[in-house]
Amino acid sequence: MLKAIEMKKGIYWVGAVDWSMRSFHGYSTRRGSSYNAYLILDEKIALIDTVKAPFVAELLERVSSVVDPKKIDYIISNHVEPDHSGSLPIVAKCCPNAKIVTSAPNGLKGLTGRYGELPYQAVKTGETLSLGARTLSFVATPMLHWPDSMVTYCPEEKILFSNDAFGQHLAANRRFDDENDLSIIMEEAKKYYANILMLYGKQAQTALAALGSLPIEMILTGHGISWRAHIPEILEAYKKWSAGDLEEKAVVVFDSMWGSTERLAKAITDAFTAKGVPVAYFDLRADHISDVITEVLTSKYLAVGSPTINNQMMPPVAAFLCYLKGFVPKGRRAFAFGSFGWGGQSVGLVEDELKAAGCEICLEKIRVKDVPTQDDLVAIREKITAL
Repeated sequence: MLKAIEMKKGIYWVGAVDWSMRSFHGYSTRRGSSYNAYLILDEKIALIDTVKAPFVAELLERVSSVVDPKKIDYIISNHVEPDHSGSLPIVAKCCPNAKIVTSAPNGLKGLTGRYGELPYQAVKTGETLSLGARTLSFVATPMLHWPDSMVTYCPEEKILFSNDAFGQHLAANRRFDDENDLSIIMEEAKKYYANILMLYGKQAQTALAALGSLPIEMILTGHGISWRAHIPEILEAYKKWSAGDLEEKAVVVFDSMWGSTERLAKAITDAFTAKGVPVAYFDLRADHISDVITEVLTSKYLAVGSPTINNQMMPPVAAFLCYLKGFVPKGRRAFAFGSFGWGGQSVGLVEDELKAAGCEICLEKIRVKDVPTQDDLVAIREKITAL
């Protein structure tokens, strides 16, 4: 039988680990994920969030290891997205006396739109719910990353149930940051922020300001590993990422047909290296666009390359640029490069997409016919040295 994991006296993790998940909305999740839900035992019993629908049996089995689900009084739904709420209709049937607490008005609209009429109770920022010895307080965090998003805070325990904030797509059998490799947790937290929350930096700053006055000893996340030993580190990282602070780093990303654009990418990488600028080098034949975005999050420079095929850029480059535009990465200094045989339209198309994404074009596009010569490579180095 699956067992609940006690996070603090009377508070249990009852979620599910998705060891095999490898993709989330086009974001590569090579280390899997988890759907975290929490059970609070008090005079009133509360379940904080549920899980993705295929994992509902795991949730109910873990809850049942601690208490009969029929005794649950409240189901807190911090977020409507189905990886958190997908099992809600089934859980509600197993908890016939439970009120479903969600944000007003968007959580109520979202849950009703997906699951129909259930015993909802809508709450706003500042409203509280007494469980007995403990209180739950609610803070709306709209567009972090859906309009309905909120977090739940327990002042008596100094615990923040943060849902999508501060989480990672990371499967593990141990629940806390001090029980796992911190470097991996931070790597996955950065990737999660870059691919899920980057667009909502202003909203993240608003949420951080709202939470800044709360004493927090534990952050119980909606995905991945929870925080108790390294809370200052993750809060500081979110402040940096949400502020859009960029480092003197470069991202070089490209696709190539017969090696010429690849030679240009290597020359650009060598030129940044000679300039003393660290480079993240991505070949889209081998690297995933979500890993590129993770480095774009904190990098000042972005170079994107493609040869021309059928008067267009290569499809993997087009896919990357479409994905990039969704994050509106303003403040990056970018340029386009590529080789061509006769038409040569791709580099101009890449530059247009970089402009549309909000990047500042810092270097005239680099277009080389056929195979780059030594003179071409020297010219590239000189141009990048002058940036």
